[in-house]
Amino acid sequence: MLKQRATSLTLQVLFAVLALPMVVWAGGGAGFIDAGKFALLIQMGVGIGIIILAWIIKDKMGIPLPKIIQAPIIWVAAYIVFRFVLQPPIPFSLLAIYMAVVTIACFLYVSLSQPSWEEFTSPIKFMLQEDSGKAKMSRYFTFAAIPLLLAYGTYNKMLPKFDEPIELRTVHPAPPASINVHDKVLNLQTAENPFRIDDSGKYLKVGLESVYHGKNPFAADAPKFLQSVRDGGGVFFGTAGCFFCHGDNLDGRGPFAFAFNPIPANFADPGTIAQLQETFVFWRVAKGGPGLSREAFPWASAMPPWEKHLTTNEMWQVILFEYWHTGFFPRTWD
Repeated sequence: MLKQRATSLTLQVLFAVLALPMVVWAGGGAGFIDAGKFALLIQMGVGIGIIILAWIIKDKMGIPLPKIIQAPIIWVAAYIVFRFVLQPPIPFSLLAIYMAVVTIACFLYVSLSQPSWEEFTSPIKFMLQEDSGKAKMSRYFTFAAIPLLLAYGTYNKMLPKFDEPIELRTVHPAPPASINVHDKVLNLQTAENPFRIDDSGKYLKVGLESVYHGKNPFAADAPKFLQSVRDGGGVFFGTAGCFFCHGDNLDGRGPFAFAFNPIPANFADPGTIAQLQETFVFWRVAKGGPGLSREAFPWASAMPPWEKHLTTNEMWQVILFEYWHTGFFPRTWD
């Protein structure tokens, strides 16, 4: 009786978890919960649903599922989740690490006990050792399929690809005369970074900020310029999380960088922000990649319009940080 109650309670909890995404969806989806949590609940519901389905097939319907089939199913399911379901997409190096862990976990699962290991290896031994017609056919098929798959993979890897579109490269698209950010019109030829100021509070001409390069922005007596650099770094590494794409060293090699095409701009390259005015960078940070033509590499990227997430001051501060961190000076209109 106690066992039946425990089973009933477990099923009720599992069905409640499964029903939660539907309740959220019925309640308005994104209006009731943010999109990330909603997607996570859906994924959890699907995962638990698969586990329950496997339990019903194995224990309730009495249909055995050999270990040699269970392990590949777990491996393929994990690959689908990491490769296609998980958002944002993870880079290949991280995917390889995750799949290596899953492979080890599958191996441990099938070798937990001697009976489990024997169940897993018995079909392999049968195929390799027996002389029956069925075993021979499986052996011939396996020994033919493995080199064919390896040959196909090698051929596909080495085959030259000609399907990449030929695009003109604008490098840096021409900026408009002015933009509207947070209901204020900004003239890109006359605007200045309000945080480019010296110790007396006066505007700091381009090039003179070299006195602050290599200094500690976290020092207690840090001047105003370095305080703004520090705040901009907080936006880059904290509020906006720019480093996920542009990297810790601003070299465009963040952990998510290679999930995008084109990859994020490399600020450490003298061909990017060092060739641009601060107002140009502000324009691209504020408006992001949407709306630009495909030729506008590397700015026609997946970068969001940060004016929807950051204040005007935060965008100016993060630009100040980018130039300070790379050691470059912005170009001027002179």
